[in-house]
Amino acid sequence: QVQLVESGGGLVRAGGSLTISCVPSTRPFGSFAMGWFRQAPGKEREFVAAVTWNLGALRYTQSVKGRFTISRDVFKKTVYLKMNNLEPEDTAVYYCAAATSTEGLEDEATYDSWGQGTQVTVAS
Repeated sequence: QVQLVESGGGLVRAGGSLTISCVPSTRPFGSFAMGWFRQAPGKEREFVAAVTWNLGALRYTQSVKGRFTISRDVFKKTVYLKMNNLEPEDTAVYYCAAATSTEGLEDEATYDSWGQGTQVTVAS
C-alpha cells in the first residue's frame, strides 16, 4: 500500500510537454520536502528534482535543468513536475517521494515514502 500516488504519465513525442503530479493517499503522512526520481530500464533510480515545502530549496539534476520545473501546492499537498522539450532519454518510470529532512535531497535514502511510479515514454 503506497503513501503517494503519481499520475499524468503517458506517451509524448520528442519536443513535447507533459506534467505529472503526486498526491498523498488517504493514509496520513508528514514531510518537509518532496522529490522526483526516475528509473529507466536497466538503470538505477536517479534523482530528478526536489523542493522543500517552504520553497527554501530547489534542486534539479543537470540533465533536466532548463526543461523541467518542480512546484508544489501547499494547500493541496500536491507536487508537480512540468516537463518541457522532452527527449527520448527522459523515458522512464517517474517516482514521487517524501522526506522528513530538508537536506540530502538528491539521495534516495533521504526519503521515507514512495509512490508506485508513473510511466513517461518519449517517442523520437
